[in-house]
Amino acid sequence: MKIALMDSGIGLLAATAAVRRLRPDADLILSLDPDGMPWGPRTPEDLTERALAVAGAAAAHRPDVLIVGCNTATVHALPALRARLEPALPVIGTVPAIKPAAAGGGPVAIWATPATTGSPYQRGLIEQFADGATVTEVPCPGLADAVEHADENAVTAAVAAAAALTPDVVTTVVLGCTHYELVAERIRAAVQRPGAPRLVLHGSAGAVAAQALRRIGARPDPGAPAEGTLTVLLSGRAGALPAPALAYDEGRLLRAVTPAR
Repeated sequence: MKIALMDSGIGLLAATAAVRRLRPDADLILSLDPDGMPWGPRTPEDLTERALAVAGAAAAHRPDVLIVGCNTATVHALPALRARLEPALPVIGTVPAIKPAAAGGGPVAIWATPATTGSPYQRGLIEQFADGATVTEVPCPGLADAVEHADENAVTAAVAAAAALTPDVVTTVVLGCTHYELVAERIRAAVQRPGAPRLVLHGSAGAVAAQALRRIGARPDPGAPAEGTLTVLLSGRAGALPAPALAYDEGRLLRAVTPAR
């Protein structure tokens, strides 16, 4: 089994780690775009062009499925990726977990990039899935970039700024950018109110990993032999995990995996 994941940077680590935990025997291909990152400020057309190139590099390794481990790329490039690659290669997008978050019933905050916050895309998801729950959109300027570079001070400042915009009554936070899942516990600590029930966080990594397996007719098997290989592509070139990835548990989980030959 061979599973590919793509993103401009290390935001794909959360989904990659989820796949690795579900299927330790799967060969993984990570296709990143250091030459073109960050994708967020790019025009939709430019972003789509970069995403198609990164996906093409991954597809050359003949994976069984491709996960788009980036919310922004999913918004702008998913239709083009599917038109180019499916049905031969199933493509799985990453969507904020608004539906399961709203099912809890409590007030919900969606932490997302400034470009996504207030966008027609996110507003549409809220209208479709919030099911009457009170939802606050919280922009998080600088947080994804701080996580990407493992800049501790910048992460702390960005999390504190977003927490200050999060209403005290919120019981659930949707992590609307894959980078945010790498600092989930820091977000929980910043938003948690003394004496309140434990804050619920909803990321997308687990659901995306499970959906990828379903699309190829595979089942989770966490007890399978940990023999899966890891191939890292950097703007199409063979490479290694970027150094900041090793600042996170998800990156360290992958560090010891032998690269594919």
